[in-house]
Amino acid sequence: MAQRPLDEVVEFAENPEPRCPCVLLLDVSGSMAGQPINELNEGIQLFWQEVSKDPLASKRVEVAVVTFSDDVEVVQDFATIENSQPPVLEAGGSTAMGSGILTALDMLRNRKEVYRRNGISYYRPWIFLITDGAPTEPQEVMQQAAQAIQQEEAKKGVAFFAVGVEGADMRMLATLSKERQPLKLKGLAFRELFLWLSASMQRVSSSKVGDKVDLPSPQGWGQV
Repeated sequence: MAQRPLDEVVEFAENPEPRCPCVLLLDVSGSMAGQPINELNEGIQLFWQEVSKDPLASKRVEVAVVTFSDDVEVVQDFATIENSQPPVLEAGGSTAMGSGILTALDMLRNRKEVYRRNGISYYRPWIFLITDGAPTEPQEVMQQAAQAIQQEEAKKGVAFFAVGVEGADMRMLATLSKERQPLKLKGLAFRELFLWLSASMQRVSSSKVGDKVDLPSPQGWGQV
């Protein structure tokens, strides 16, 4: 058996709970500047606060934050809610969405390998994409991203959620997942969205690994 890095050994010895990994994949392009990015930041803060109130979820839910504009940035690698702080995001630049999706999928693959290496069970990972625009990359990159999502979905490797803020290309978002239609955010209801996400993560993390979980209705913030 390959030797495990010391930080992994310590991390999972201190917290051997099953993990519920979620990538927040967030559009921080120029069109998100002003009120949208402020509301998004408040929503993220609220998500951390709500999950932190649940002792089990705060040990099991692992969040990574990935942003895309001109480039893709891993703002926060996977960490449990109890061991991390919500980031504060700034907006500017274009919309490298396809590269963001491919980065998120790579991160999940690597993280699942870490769990396996350390004998940690895990729930089906989530990618939660929020965007207010259309990709500015070549079409082939988005096609590659959609194909990669659908391959992972087919083997139950990921649950992919797409949320379009006002101005988002909903038709394009609908091509990404075969399992789930994108939802359109009502106005700037980021607060309601992140309350829903925290409630969903708490439901999943309190279930048994592998069980089917009924999620709350997104009616308060989303519409098809």
